[in-house]
Amino acid sequence: MSFTSHLFLFYFLPLVLVATYAVPRRQVTARNAVLLAANCLFYGWLDIRFMGLLLLSAVFNYFVSYAMSRKANKTGRFWWFALALGINLGCLGFFKYALFIGKSLNSVVSAFGGSGFPLIELVLPIGISFYTFKVISHVVDTYRTGRRPGSLLNFLCYVSFFPQVLSGPIQRYATTDAMAESLPSFAEQLTQRTLTLDRIAQGIALFMLGFAKKILLADVIASSADAVFSASDPGVLDAWFGALAYTFQLYFDFSAYSDMAIGLGLMLGIACARNFNAPYRAVSITDFWRRWHVSLSSWFRDYLYIPLGGNRRGTTRVYLNLVIVFLLCGLWHGAAWTFVFWGIYHGLLLILERALGRKTFYAGLPKRIQIAMIFILISIGWVFFRSPTLADALHRLTIMFTGATAQGGAGLLTGQLWTRGPIIMMMLCAVLAFQPRQGCDWIKDLTWIKLLVLVILFVLALATLFARSFTSFLYFQF
Repeated sequence: MSFTSHLFLFYFLPLVLVATYAVPRRQVTARNAVLLAANCLFYGWLDIRFMGLLLLSAVFNYFVSYAMSRKANKTGRFWWFALALGINLGCLGFFKYALFIGKSLNSVVSAFGGSGFPLIELVLPIGISFYTFKVISHVVDTYRTGRRPGSLLNFLCYVSFFPQVLSGPIQRYATTDAMAESLPSFAEQLTQRTLTLDRIAQGIALFMLGFAKKILLADVIASSADAVFSASDPGVLDAWFGALAYTFQLYFDFSAYSDMAIGLGLMLGIACARNFNAPYRAVSITDFWRRWHVSLSSWFRDYLYIPLGGNRRGTTRVYLNLVIVFLLCGLWHGAAWTFVFWGIYHGLLLILERALGRKTFYAGLPKRIQIAMIFILISIGWVFFRSPTLADALHRLTIMFTGATAQGGAGLLTGQLWTRGPIIMMMLCAVLAFQPRQGCDWIKDLTWIKLLVLVILFVLALATLFARSFTSFLYFQF
């Protein structure tokens, strides 16, 4: 049951909203019970096999946090903290990386003439990367502060919160990070939900905007990206066209999900921090990571980079910390060497900026040129992200920068890509992606004209959805 499915739009969401609004405001427990039931129905409908794993993770981490909160100092809390961290990371590692590690070991064994080990294909539980990072953040916060986690019902609502459970944002439970726009914590909002007509209207508007971005932009430009990345030997112009198409597809797909998730939260009386802030307007890689997938960036900063020493232990340690953080960031996205190299690529770019005093070597150029150059660097990185294998990514990058195709052709997709439709869509995506105001900004001052535009876009997106097959959000695979 995706946000863009008929079942969600016409049955699940209306039912949840009616049930939520029917509960009197003062009956907080009853309202949260409704939310938990909705969360379980949503996730269970997607994959009932792993419903128990999600709830078990929440219950286990709740009681570990409660046990830690009864200890007076960090020394008393340490072993509970170590247990929780080990089990959470072990569970994530087993489902997500066991096969990848096994295949990598078998490749080494085969290189020395061995037969390798038998491997088991595991089904990856949907959303496990996101809800595991949520519970880890809470365990770490409890270890640091000793704060009690509140009621089990509220914590279950937090971990399984259906707008966020599949692809974030990775919101924290009892604390907020510096990028959360001074919002109350999730725990506070569960006990004092703010359900006003203005907030509900903004939530509906943001949901419709995200829905239109997904259906009318991300899914449409995806056809151009898929055509190039499925071709074994595209020409140089085709390869660049495909890389840029995927750059826009990924942004509009993931930002659409985040907008819809934040909008759903507002409809339910829970405000979530924005997850994007015009990332393709960044003037440096450092600036990009302040704008792209903000909840993940802040998670790695607060729970990995700073505990590793941050920038407090000398230049060499800073560089090492950056490599570790972005290596793990790449692996978090997927168990493949392409994601590993994508993470290392970004880590090396950040190290280069640190070596230049947190500047780029083109910092003196006009801002628009800086934005364009960072955009190209980001697009190059997305080639690793999208390619099925590392060899395929390197082959495409070779074509992009040398024009040397294996078959010596000038282009295999000219007739499919270089037509009016794909070119117009590429230009439209470029105009919208580089706008300084994002969806969260645009809906804050709603007018009747804006509402009319949103309704027209939403109806057009619905009509488009009815006319073609369903496509899931890209970040569901992570």
